[in-house]
Amino acid sequence: MMVKRSFVLSSALLATSLLSAQNETAPQKPNAIQFVHDPCIIKADAAYYVYATGPGIPMRRSTDLIHWEAIGQVFQKEPEWIKKEMPQSRGIWAPDIAYYGGRYHLHYAVSTFGSNRSVIGAASNKTLDPADKDYLWVDEGKVTESQRTDNYNAIDPAVLPIDRGRLALTFGSFWSGIKLMYLDAKTGKPLKDTQVIAIAQRPPPDALEAPFLIRRGKFYYLFVSFDYCCRGVNSTYNVRVGRSEHVEGPYVDKEGTPMLEAGGTQLVATEGMRIGPGHCAALQDGRKDYLAYHYYDGAHNGVPTLQIAPMSWSRNGWPVVGRPLGQHSAW
Repeated sequence: MMVKRSFVLSSALLATSLLSAQNETAPQKPNAIQFVHDPCIIKADAAYYVYATGPGIPMRRSTDLIHWEAIGQVFQKEPEWIKKEMPQSRGIWAPDIAYYGGRYHLHYAVSTFGSNRSVIGAASNKTLDPADKDYLWVDEGKVTESQRTDNYNAIDPAVLPIDRGRLALTFGSFWSGIKLMYLDAKTGKPLKDTQVIAIAQRPPPDALEAPFLIRRGKFYYLFVSFDYCCRGVNSTYNVRVGRSEHVEGPYVDKEGTPMLEAGGTQLVATEGMRIGPGHCAALQDGRKDYLAYHYYDGAHNGVPTLQIAPMSWSRNGWPVVGRPLGQHSAW
């Protein structure tokens, strides 16, 4: 049974309003790590790219994962189908970037406050460098959606290629938690007869969202965010993880607690002026792994800020997040 939660505002929805308001008066900074919410990250050629919630999906680029520059936005205006599907939407948010089939694919969410009437869309590009002659974002349309009669919320998408024919799409925020479904790797649309599979859940108020899935060795690792974002210095967001030998689960944490029973080993949480870190994305860069996420900077009035930390692995195969790169709280 779906429980109506008109009082629950998703992280991405709140972030859109917060970022839009703050960006109107935000001074330009030499390192573009402020006002970053719901980051995703990828390496392309010799550069790293971050996409985040905000008008048109803002883009940032770096060559060292420490110093970032703003390089524009994906959309100058929303695709027309979004206006038809979601006329009351408040922007595009929570992007995910992945490379497969010879192109870069960006998935994103559109929704409205306090509602699980949501859609996940996609766009693709041959290159991520705006100066490249082949640079052009192509609208790929709607991927999937949730209706008010569903018991889940189709936002916070993330895609992991499984094999030549399939992609695993994870998504979810509050309601009944995190879901997984399969996409056709050629079309980017749901495979025929694919099911919506539950892979993580918490009891009411169901404060669970922002999944991100990777594969390492024999395990799939599911990263999620617990608790509440978007409250500035009062945010309680934190990053958790579980793993499974099968992409559909069951995912369990380090103690063996199933993620369908509120399990999840904590990786990153509030520490000092780093408040409410969450909505993470993992970067597997050769032999080095990193975790990118936003936090609310207690030294700067709770400004959402990008942070990237190296991620190592224990002898038993569990991720360990290290000290963040650079001086991410100094401008």
